[in-house]
Amino acid sequence: MSPLIRPTGPQLVFGCGYLGRRVALRWLAEGRSVAALTRKNADALRGVGIEPVTGNILAPESLHALPPASTVLYAVGMDRSAGRSMRDVYVTGLAHVLTTLPPCSRFIYASSTSVYGQTNSDWVTESAPTEPSEESGQIVLEAERLLRSQKPDAIVLRFAGLYGPDRLLRKHPVLKGEPLVGDADKWLNLVHVADAASAVQWAETHAVPGETYNIADGAPVSRRDFYTRLAELLRAPEAKFDSRPEPGAPNRRIDAAKFRALGWAPAFTSYHDGLTAAVAETTM
Repeated sequence: MSPLIRPTGPQLVFGCGYLGRRVALRWLAEGRSVAALTRKNADALRGVGIEPVTGNILAPESLHALPPASTVLYAVGMDRSAGRSMRDVYVTGLAHVLTTLPPCSRFIYASSTSVYGQTNSDWVTESAPTEPSEESGQIVLEAERLLRSQKPDAIVLRFAGLYGPDRLLRKHPVLKGEPLVGDADKWLNLVHVADAASAVQWAETHAVPGETYNIADGAPVSRRDFYTRLAELLRAPEAKFDSRPEPGAPNRRIDAAKFRALGWAPAFTSYHDGLTAAVAETTM
C-alpha cells in the first residue's frame, strides 16, 4: 500500500458534472475549499458552496486566471449541446488546460475503460494492451497519451461504466418494452457513481503519482442479467433482447485489483444492490 498523503490547500474541478460534482461535495463536507470551472452554472455551484471559475476549456484565453490548487480533478465529459466533437473536448480541451494550469500537487484524471479493445471476455488489468477498435475509445486513449506526455505524474483512473441515480443505462427503451439490440450475453463492467466519487477521494491520498488504475465494482454482469433486473425494478415489461452477433465488438471483464490493493473497496460490490439503490433515488 502506498503511504498516505494528507492533502492541504484548495481543490479545483474541471467537469463538475455527474461525477465531479459529487467529488466536490465530498471535499466540501471535509471542510475544504473547492473551485470549479464552469461555462454557465456559476449560480448553481455557488449555491452549494463551490466557488465558480468562469471559463471554457475550448477557449484558452478564458483559462489564464485559473486559481492555484493542491489537487485538481479533471472529469470533463461530453456536452452534446455544445456542438463540439469528442476529440475537441477530450484532446484539444485538455491541451489548453495543461498549458495554462498553475502547478498542483495532485492531478487526478477521470478516464475510461473504453481504452481497452479486448473481445474475448478475458479479465483485463492495467497492463493489458490498449487497442480500442471504437472511435470513442481511441480518442480517450489519445487524451491519456497527451496527459502522460505533458504531466507524467498525473494519476489516471480508468472508470468502468458509471451508473446511479438519474443515470440508468437504457432506461427509456426498457420502460417502453423495446427490444435491446446487441449480444445479451456480453459483459457490462460497472461502478456506482458514489463508489466512483469515493475512489477519487481515495486516489488523492493513496494513489501513486504517475500510475494508472482501473475503477470497477469487480463483478461484471451480462447485459441480459442487468437489464432483466432493471426492468423488474422499474416495474417495466419484461426485458426483451434482439441478440444480434457483434463480431469484433469489445467484450472484457475489468480487473480493479490494483486499486483495491491501496485499501479502497466499493460500497456497492455488484450491480444488484447498486441498481436497487439507484432506481430508488432516480427521478422518474
